[in-house]
Amino acid sequence: TPAGSALSRRAALAAAPFALYSLSPAAHASVAACKSGANNCLSSAGKTNVGSLPVWKFPAGASKAEVVASLRSVLEAYPQEGQAGVDLGGWAFADDQLASTGYARLEFKSGIGNFAKFFNGGKPFIDDFEVSIGDESVAVRSSSRIGDSDLGVNTKRVNYIAAALRAKGWDAPGVM
Repeated sequence: TPAGSALSRRAALAAAPFALYSLSPAAHASVAACKSGANNCLSSAGKTNVGSLPVWKFPAGASKAEVVASLRSVLEAYPQEGQAGVDLGGWAFADDQLASTGYARLEFKSGIGNFAKFFNGGKPFIDDFEVSIGDESVAVRSSSRIGDSDLGVNTKRVNYIAAALRAKGWDAPGVM
């Protein structure tokens, strides 16, 4: 009937913005930008920030499964005892959807040094590291949960992971 077809057209038009949004690369491959002026955050989103960094591009022609496997192997190879004096309290996946949606969030813990004793009640500081796989690249974010400065911790973490990806043929710039 004419009324029935108008209703289904109306329903289709109403759903169109949601369908388009779900197909856009930003909809499935996104990490948050750092807050303006943040000194304890690095992100490939929001290029105007102090802590901006480029996305990491995986090798051309790699399948999603190959990208996931390569990225996962680098993340899982990150030393639990930390590296370069950071992340001495280990790390763990907090949200692991790499195989399904291409997103993962890891929590990295500091050691329990004087800063943690005095400023965090003797508990390790926790930083979040996020990756989100897009069509041609991986969006990245590494951020301290508290404090104004991260004392270079996020830079060391990002550079370590980026170097391991470059060794696998990725275009994964580090942070200066």
